[in-house]
This record gives sequence, structure tokens and C-alpha cells, in this order.
Amino acid sequence: MAPKAIALHGPAAAGGGGSAPPNLTRAALELYEATPVGGGSKPGAPVDRIPFQFNPKELSISKSAKWERKNARGSKSAGPPEFTGADPCKLTMELFFDATDTMDASVVARVEQLFACCVPTDDSLGKKKASPPLVVLQWGKVKSFAAFVTSVQAKYTLFTSEGTPIRATCNLSLEEMPGDPLKQNPTSGGLALTSVRTVVAGDSLASIAYREYGDPTMWRPLALFNGIDDPLRLRAGATVLLPTIDDLLADHLPAGV
Repeated sequence: MAPKAIALHGPAAAGGGGSAPPNLTRAALELYEATPVGGGSKPGAPVDRIPFQFNPKELSISKSAKWERKNARGSKSAGPPEFTGADPCKLTMELFFDATDTMDASVVARVEQLFACCVPTDDSLGKKKASPPLVVLQWGKVKSFAAFVTSVQAKYTLFTSEGTPIRATCNLSLEEMPGDPLKQNPTSGGLALTSVRTVVAGDSLASIAYREYGDPTMWRPLALFNGIDDPLRLRAGATVLLPTIDDLLADHLPAGV
């Protein structure tokens, strides 16, 4: 007799079965050994690959900058802000795993792969330079910045009568690792993608450029990079690709510069 599934936390948020339409492009986490470079690390040898059973419904990407104001004594107005540095990009997402069609331990295996991202790799331990793997979110032709996993939270919500978890929701948090950017899609000239921003009401290219690069005048090369003909009509819900500042400038400098 096949084992019965026992729901412990109410109805499932998604249907059973792990199959996806054959034409669906699935996202995955690519894992690499961390190779020291400059003040950080860059992806080295591949370590593992964690395919997503279901693509994320949303990705949350944040980036902040540090500004300092120095007020002159006796001045009636605040001094101009001075840029003192940028914080790393942070990315969070929710993953869903389900094995109600096979009733096996594949969900546990996927969750354990995620937990393994939080500990040093065997290769780094052997070199006495303990470091976790670098991870890159790949979804079709787009790759995220190289990052390390800061936290994994897994909630098992469905079990077989024998106690095997067959459904789980995982919350994953990544933080950008300083170093050489990983290149994406060779046919696009090898540009490195920092993040993707979804336009919301009130956004403008100038405000997006200010938040990402600390300079609102970068709206013009950002418009050219994204092929936006009318920057004044930025549609809510549209996506804006945000490359590194070097790639953004280099892509639009005159030939020979």
C-alpha cells in the first residue's frame, strides 16, 4: 500500500507533482568554488547545481549606499551629502519543492543542498582557507551577481505516513561577494548584470540611476542600454536591467575611447 500524505500546516499553496511544462525555462543556482581576487572572491571551479522545481514567483533585490553630511558651524542649511561607499546587493527569494507524485526523499535532498551553501566547501577546508561556495542565480540567459548564502529557512509542510517530508518552502537570502563580475550571455558583449528592477509607480530612470549608481545623470546610458526610446514614459511593471557601472559606461563610449 502506498504511504499516505499527512498535511501539518493546512492546504498546500501549490499543486502536487514536480513536472513542469517542457517549454518552461527553469531557474537554478550554480555553485562555484570561491577564488580570491582583490578584496573579495570570484567564481572558480563549478561545485554543484541546484535546479528549481518551480520558478520563483518573485525576487527581491536591494542595494543601499552610504552618504555623510558635514554641517558647517553656524550654517543655516545642511551641507551637501558625500558618498562614502556602497553596501553589497542583497537578493531574497522563496523556493517551493514538492514530491507528492513520487513520495520519495527528493525534497529533503534539495533542502540539504541549500543548507550546504552555508558551510565551507571541502576544497577550501583542504587549503585551510574556509569559505562557502559562491552562488549565481541563472534564469535563461540572465545571471545574477556572484553571492554567498547568508541564510536558509526551510519549512516542511507535508509528510508521508512514515515521516518523510515531501513538501517544503524555503526562504533564501544571498549577499553580493565583491570581486570580478561573472559575465552573462556572450552574445550580448559579456556585460555583467548587477540586478533587475521592476518599475513601480513614481519611478523614473533618473531615480533608478540615483539609487543604483549614486548619480541621477546616468539615466541616459541606462536608457540606451535598455533600449528605452521615451524615458519620460516609464511603464509600471516594466523591468530595467542594471549592469555594473563600468559596463554601462564602456558600452556607450565612442569607439577607440
